[in-house]
Amino acid sequence: MSIFRTKDVELMIKESKRHGLIKSLGAFDITLIGIGVIIGTGIFVLTGVAAAQYAGPALMLSFVLAGLTVAFVSLAFSELAAMIPVAGSAYTYTYTALGEALAFWVGWGLVLEYTVGASAVAGGWSAYFTGILASGGIHLPEALTKVPSDGGIVNLPAVLISLFLMLILVRGTRESVNLNKILVFIKLGAIFIFLFLAGPQVNPANWDPFLPFGWQGVATGAAVIFFAYLGIDSIATSAEEAKNPGHDMPIGILASLSICTVLYITVTAVMTGTTPYPQLDTAEPVTYVLRNLGYNLGSALVGTGAIAGLTTVLVVMMYAQTRSFFAMSRDGLIPRSLCRLHPKFGSPYIVTFIVGIAVALLSGFTPIHLVAEMCSIGTLFAFFMSIIGVMRLRKTKPHWERPFKCPALFIIGPLALIFCAFVMGNLPAHTWRNFLIWMTVGVIVYFAYGRTHSVLAKTEEFDKNLT
Repeated sequence: MSIFRTKDVELMIKESKRHGLIKSLGAFDITLIGIGVIIGTGIFVLTGVAAAQYAGPALMLSFVLAGLTVAFVSLAFSELAAMIPVAGSAYTYTYTALGEALAFWVGWGLVLEYTVGASAVAGGWSAYFTGILASGGIHLPEALTKVPSDGGIVNLPAVLISLFLMLILVRGTRESVNLNKILVFIKLGAIFIFLFLAGPQVNPANWDPFLPFGWQGVATGAAVIFFAYLGIDSIATSAEEAKNPGHDMPIGILASLSICTVLYITVTAVMTGTTPYPQLDTAEPVTYVLRNLGYNLGSALVGTGAIAGLTTVLVVMMYAQTRSFFAMSRDGLIPRSLCRLHPKFGSPYIVTFIVGIAVALLSGFTPIHLVAEMCSIGTLFAFFMSIIGVMRLRKTKPHWERPFKCPALFIIGPLALIFCAFVMGNLPAHTWRNFLIWMTVGVIVYFAYGRTHSVLAKTEEFDKNLT
């Protein structure tokens, strides 16, 4: 049995129609899902640190560079999402183009990305939440807001928000999307409040020097803030639930990317134009700038928007994780019983419970910052394999219907591969070590269970017995 056996797109689509998810998402819904996951930790946390330590005011150029690279990846993803409208995103695309073993390892990497990433976001949500309560005179005991390694017992707010969103996701995609819409508009409102209050205070003198760390700083800054765009993959996990994936997926992916890149650049310009960049080395740069300008009420409002922003990121990350698990279990690479749909809500409730409880435990008891970089490497690996896959399918399956085609694929694709490799190369050595350990465990799981239990393996065995 070949570990490089591939799935047929037509069979996957038929399978998804028989045992698939409810199609309830339009282009607008998908765009909001994208905005929900892209605008969060990056804009509310990462911009200040990256400006202070890596790029200075030239962080604006870093976002241009990173945004252009993600645009290359997004164009390739859009072709795949429109052509293969099935849950699983990069995992499913790799299964179709490059074979089962590589697909399993991509899916295994996505498990790491979404679970660790969601846990880290839940921890950040807890920090903002307790901070706002403290500013109002309500102080929660540290034993219930810190993980054991930081002197607490459990990070209870992180656990509770994870479990609450788990229940929302169990109720189905439509309910999750409606919650996401409300939170996205709150988050965008907070950003526009920041721009309205701080924008008129911009002093161009703060942009001098514009390149305090040189062009190397721009490149390093792009690698650091690339984390802000890792949600692009999670948008593609919604393809099976799109009403018209050939139309809705490319619009949703590219529109959300464009909107978020413009907002990132604008916020960065205002931040560095109102406050000298060395002062932005804080985990709450947006609220810090407003407080520094004397807008205490505005700072509180934007802090509330930051909570909404982190909530949407957490919703979409947990959502994407459940859909990746769903796709892998439906293919038999992990137990198929996990992909059972709820009889009332139509959601994959078993894997949703598993993901929600795992995120709650990690965020409640683990210092996530020690492994947070692994979120980046798991996604970049998935990006890398997907781009190779879309180029290979152009060569090996030119007759397949493509509702959306990536323009100049064999120019854009290699450029995206080069930058993904550059970003991965700039990650710390311990991140690579941990990633290799995790992927080695994945190899063991695949050969011990997935290789012989996959649907394709059983089909091969059946065909062999017939002959």
